[in-house]
Amino acid sequence: MTTSEETDWMNHPAIRALVDQANTLALEERITLVKGLIPAIANGLSDAEYERFVTFVRLKGERYLEAKSHPGTGRSGRHIPGDRELEGR
Repeated sequence: MTTSEETDWMNHPAIRALVDQANTLALEERITLVKGLIPAIANGLSDAEYERFVTFVRLKGERYLEAKSHPGTGRSGRHIPGDRELEGR
C-alpha cells in the first residue's frame, strides 16, 4: 500500500493488519472474503464509481502479473497504467 495526500486520513496500520491477517487464509477463503465485501462496496458507490472501482481492481491484478513476469525490469518498461496515472496524480 502506498500513501498520498488523498489517503493520508486512512488508518494504514489497521488496514495493513487486516490485509496481513486475510493473507493467512487459504486462497479460496480469501476469494470468498473479497466476494463478501463487494455488495457493501457496490451499495456505497454510484454506478460510475463502481465501474471505476472494478477497473482499478482489474488493473491492480494485471500490474502485479506484469511485474511478476518481468522481475527486476522496473516500472518504466511496463505497459499497465498505475493508480497515480489513472487518478491523474
